[in-house]
Amino acid sequence: MESIELFIDRLPKVELHVHLVGSASVPTVLELARRHPDGQVPRTEAELVTFYEFSDFPHFSRVYGAVSSLVREPADVADLVTGAARDLARQNVRYVELTVTPYTFTAAGMPAAELSQALDIAARVASAEHGVQVAYIFDVAGELGAVAAEATLDHALACPPQALTGFGLAGIEQARPDHAEAFRAVFASAIGAGLHSVPHAGEMSGPATIWEALTGLQAERIGHGISCLEDPSLVALLRERQIPLEVCPTSNVCTRQVPELAAHPLPQMLSEGLFVTLNSDDPPMFGTTLTDEYRQAASVLGLGQNQLAGLAANGVRASFLQDGAKQELLAEIESVMDSDPGEDGPVDGDPAGRVSAETRG
Repeated sequence: MESIELFIDRLPKVELHVHLVGSASVPTVLELARRHPDGQVPRTEAELVTFYEFSDFPHFSRVYGAVSSLVREPADVADLVTGAARDLARQNVRYVELTVTPYTFTAAGMPAAELSQALDIAARVASAEHGVQVAYIFDVAGELGAVAAEATLDHALACPPQALTGFGLAGIEQARPDHAEAFRAVFASAIGAGLHSVPHAGEMSGPATIWEALTGLQAERIGHGISCLEDPSLVALLRERQIPLEVCPTSNVCTRQVPELAAHPLPQMLSEGLFVTLNSDDPPMFGTTLTDEYRQAASVLGLGQNQLAGLAANGVRASFLQDGAKQELLAEIESVMDSDPGEDGPVDGDPAGRVSAETRG
């Protein structure tokens, strides 16, 4: 039997929960910081590592905003996309749904049409040069309220990038109740225009945020969702409806939502029969990669090859890829399993314990 590291490397993967600015490599951020010395971001690697030590989620949000403020030209946006694709290709990632917060850039003066054009150009380069298919999710930082939500919707409807597939809501979850009606209206319009609803929920707040995402925002997938375990009725609903949860273990530790990786609820979520996908969120900021997330799931959380392959297959099923592309990736995951089946069995109740060529309905 091959090593678990080699097995993970051979698994074809998709990444469903990764943010554009949060995907910027350390050298890229340092170059932007040196290019824009008026920013609030350190200009040496040692200082940047310290800058990326977060005390809680609001602290992380402020740091993320400082890095975002360095992205000032459409070409900067395109460079971030192609850089993310390059890094993902090295990890055998074939498809990414990259979350972009366009209001961050348009509110600072970047024309929406030029931003979308840069995203389009970058998606073509990512495919041609790195073999990674890129789709985009436009999201809103919840603490910015109705103005940001409506501006993001206008951008998505008036001049979207060609690969725009979803509409999300992130940021500080505790700020959402103040803008709940506005968010509901914006999401209804986005869904009506054919976009998928993929809000974050249950990352830094309790199950009520997840309930609102499901009932108020008509969520098809949930970003994070780890607090669902506090509500057995919510767990039952998520299990029955097989709503995918985009779980990001290292992120939860770094933003102090979970005390340590060994305490992460991922194994319990699997044992409850929940539909879990594995993701990296803001990898350079958290000192991780998608490959690292799989390796940590094995070495720290005790998942075996079948469970890891099941997570990879779940990512494919939960994606917004066309069915033909899903079938091809699922078949390739199955082939990797067949070539080295390992010795572990599926987690009890895990619907993806063994890969099959079925796509999610």
